[in-house]
Amino acid sequence: MRRFSDRNALHTLSELNVTPLLDLAFVLLIIFMITTPLIENSMDLIVPTSATAKAEINPASVQTVSIDRNDALKLNEQPLGEAELAERLVELKKSQPGLAVVVRPHKELPVQDFVRVMDLLHKAGITKVGVMTRPEDQGGGAPR
Repeated sequence: MRRFSDRNALHTLSELNVTPLLDLAFVLLIIFMITTPLIENSMDLIVPTSATAKAEINPASVQTVSIDRNDALKLNEQPLGEAELAERLVELKKSQPGLAVVVRPHKELPVQDFVRVMDLLHKAGITKVGVMTRPEDQGGGAPR
């Protein structure tokens, strides 16, 4: 008498088929490779609003600190040393509590020199600080 057994049907899988998983991983990789450059180049900035926002700064109370390539400091186009600049900033802050300062660094200025000027502003108690920039030349010609 012959026995019929299902030994072949009861065998266990000793290996996992990872081909569908790899296909999915490669598809996701391609999708991210295509969409990432599109996300990096977009610059849609939406400035948040606030009901408690302060009024705009008076342009007459804005002072300009310029730093050239040779680390020469100027306050409103008047050359000053670092100690003189710190004193003038403290005086201006005392006379004008809402004082705002715009820093105009040279494009080749080392970052450490810029940070040093920002520290001077912080020590003087000036919290309204901006950095003046200009757009890059698109034509490749000489700067104006």
